[in-house]
Amino acid sequence: MLKNDNLIENTLRRINDIEDFSGVVHMEKDKETLLLTHAGYANRTEKIANKIDTRFGIASGCKLFTAVAICQLVENGMLSFETKITDCLDFDFPNFDPDVTVHHLLTHSAGTPDYFDEDVLDDFEELWIKQPMYLLKELEDFLPMFQKKNMSFKPGERFHYNNAGFILLGLIVEKRTGVRFTDYIEENIFRRCEMNESGYFSLDRLPENTALGYIEETDGTWRTNTYSIPIKGGSDGGAYVSASDMNKFWDGLFSYKLLDLTTTNKLLNPYIEVKPDVYYGYGIWINKKENDVFKYHVMGYDPGVSFHSAFYPESGIKLTIPSNQNNGPYKIMKLLEDEVLSKG
Repeated sequence: MLKNDNLIENTLRRINDIEDFSGVVHMEKDKETLLLTHAGYANRTEKIANKIDTRFGIASGCKLFTAVAICQLVENGMLSFETKITDCLDFDFPNFDPDVTVHHLLTHSAGTPDYFDEDVLDDFEELWIKQPMYLLKELEDFLPMFQKKNMSFKPGERFHYNNAGFILLGLIVEKRTGVRFTDYIEENIFRRCEMNESGYFSLDRLPENTALGYIEETDGTWRTNTYSIPIKGGSDGGAYVSASDMNKFWDGLFSYKLLDLTTTNKLLNPYIEVKPDVYYGYGIWINKKENDVFKYHVMGYDPGVSFHSAFYPESGIKLTIPSNQNNGPYKIMKLLEDEVLSKG
């Protein structure tokens, strides 16, 4: 704790009493830390504790990085939001609707098939029974898992969360820039925002100060998620960041280091109402209260990964909560919103 605030301190104590939390909580405003704490182990076997600058996997939390990359290409005149994927990708998609656009992919409204449909499969680990996770090292490696499947609905018809759609967006980045997707993000987003602890790391080559993801078994023991997620993250998820780095990302986004004002507003526009007061922009969730934006946020869930991060425009507060186990961040964010942000 870096600030003497009884309200925050008491709230955090309540959280730690309730949750077996493993991760970091970092709340700040105008580069001033309001709350910074850590708990649990980055490595349970070696009893290595999580630290405030530990790197965590963030699963789908990095779909926003992909959306920013696409917006940068639009800003640079390399494509448009209405560009059709058939005009920028030369892979075989025999059953795809030719009218699917970049906009559709960014807003999960394309109707293209998914390699992991959360309405069909409950357990992400089931994917790796037939498809070895250690072979998924490049974006193209995912294509056989969905490219010949049928469309789910007509483009633009509705919202349906789609991981494969963001694989396609990553491939568009690679085709239009000639640069490997992960290299592009590290150079054009992480470096610009001085996110020096973040990257797309292979599970078999994790750098120091990186938390292993843990899955709790029914008997109370734990195992790592090494065989439960793709070996390396890409455009649909899987980057590693520290909590402070993610807050630097929010700084970079809202100070226009990444995109100009016009393009930033396009990214943040609430294109689709997913449910009452919950909208989706380009790679970002938008929650409203009384018609005003309450928060812009991202989240990510994988076996052994749970992540929530948000920017609250009215107060300017940034809150990031990564965890190396399956739960905790949502409950902590909700409690801080109810107990701290609502009274700030």
